[in-house]
Amino acid sequence: MAIDVNNESGVPADEEALVALARTVLDAMGIHPLAELSILLVDVDTMERLHVQWMDEPGPTDVLSFPMDELRPTRDDEEPEPGLLGDVVLCPMVAEKQAKQAGHSTEDELHLLLTHGILHLLGYDHAEPDEEREMFGLQRQLLGAWQEQRRHTGGRL
Repeated sequence: MAIDVNNESGVPADEEALVALARTVLDAMGIHPLAELSILLVDVDTMERLHVQWMDEPGPTDVLSFPMDELRPTRDDEEPEPGLLGDVVLCPMVAEKQAKQAGHSTEDELHLLLTHGILHLLGYDHAEPDEEREMFGLQRQLLGAWQEQRRHTGGRL
């Protein structure tokens, strides 16, 4: 799986952990091993411009997802297709503020946001209550598995 991280935010981030998390999520969702994902970390001004341009909403946001080939999760009896999954754009500065409010680390918030963004690339949404339950339940499950994996490996990726 090709997972590229480009950190243009000016804030250090554990890029290896982001790649490992993305790979774990994509594997769990049955995405083809030749799929491609781009993760971009940007500053507040860039995120605000993207938010206005693509969502027509003011101010910066925490995560944006830009799907490409509309890849979808596969079941055990299906063969996944290779392709370009798309881009997940994260704003570490917004994540830091949210992490403080939530009472956890910025790294944990970035992991949550990356998982959330990948699920959006895979067609999940949370506009309706039943969609929100499904997406957020899956997000918790994937993050829980990721955190358990990290505990068992002593944080090594």
